[in-house]
Amino acid sequence: MHLAIDASRTTASRVTGTERYAREMIAALLPLAAHHRITLYFRDIPSADLFPAYEHVTWRVIPFRRAWTHLRLALAVTRDRPDLLWVPAHTLPFAFAGRAAVTVHDLGYRLFPAAHPPRQRAYLDLTTGYSAWRASVVLADSAATARDLGAFYGAPETKIRVVYPGFSAPLMGNVAQARAKYGLPERYFLYLGTLQPRKNIAGLVDAYGQWQAAHPGDDAALVLAGAQGWLFDPAWVADAHGVICTGFIDDADKGALYAGALAFVFPSLYEGFGFPVLEAMACGTPVLCSNSSSLPEVAGDAALLVDPRDTGAIASALGRLSDDAALRGQLIAKGHAQARAFDWEAAAAGALAAFEQAVG
Repeated sequence: MHLAIDASRTTASRVTGTERYAREMIAALLPLAAHHRITLYFRDIPSADLFPAYEHVTWRVIPFRRAWTHLRLALAVTRDRPDLLWVPAHTLPFAFAGRAAVTVHDLGYRLFPAAHPPRQRAYLDLTTGYSAWRASVVLADSAATARDLGAFYGAPETKIRVVYPGFSAPLMGNVAQARAKYGLPERYFLYLGTLQPRKNIAGLVDAYGQWQAAHPGDDAALVLAGAQGWLFDPAWVADAHGVICTGFIDDADKGALYAGALAFVFPSLYEGFGFPVLEAMACGTPVLCSNSSSLPEVAGDAALLVDPRDTGAIASALGRLSDDAALRGQLIAKGHAQARAFDWEAAAAGALAAFEQAVG
């Protein structure tokens, strides 16, 4: 099989979940697919050490300023005629020859449209719907995303393969140095991610206030670690006592912030997968997260699951985590085991099997 891969996201300077997925999946896939021929297409010049060199892998850099996917990649793939083109992030070219596979990470823009800029929402809706129709096989990060693809775009179950991503445990830095760098106290609950409506920041801050009222002798802070996103509202934290907003967190500091936390709290309204949950578990941090979307699949029985719209339930769970050392110990042990179940090599093997089946 000649497999073409859109590797354009692997050269991004700021790495989010989608870029990390592309890098890790491609890195794990290349050695597994030694019996196939692979071409990686880049928009920007990659560093020489981005991926190891393999005899069966060719790198092609095709620079283009605008509409790279729909113009430049489409032209290159039409000329090269691979057996399958795989795009790791939602958007297949509008016109090209041959079979294709696409990864769809989430449909948050459909479930929470107000949380996305209108032009971005319209583009995602157009390209994801088209890609789900055009692709021979669709990789979904979770069963929740697979269900959403069927509900919103009528994608048949026979076309969709649920392939859970792996994850990479954060580097473990010095906890005391990380606390000092971001001005954090010794005891804190940690949220880590973009501050935007879909992440339920207002509900979390409200629940934390309820926890404070029930625990007047406990000075644990609520740390909101991450950059402000689209539609961030300063009112969410304006009058909140004990809430610390750190701004963007360097990747090198994430492991230490997780490890130093009393618990990781992630009552998001919607997630296509939820990498931070596994990152926290790998760092030995108890987890509280939502009982909706993909998060129960990711967390299993290794976290406290709550209704993200019930601030009283979130506050009660915060109380259990702050008061019960035995519970924290149980969640830490279960979390380590749960995190080990998600592996990039297994994810790449699942993806490769789907590609081979699609080509036949």
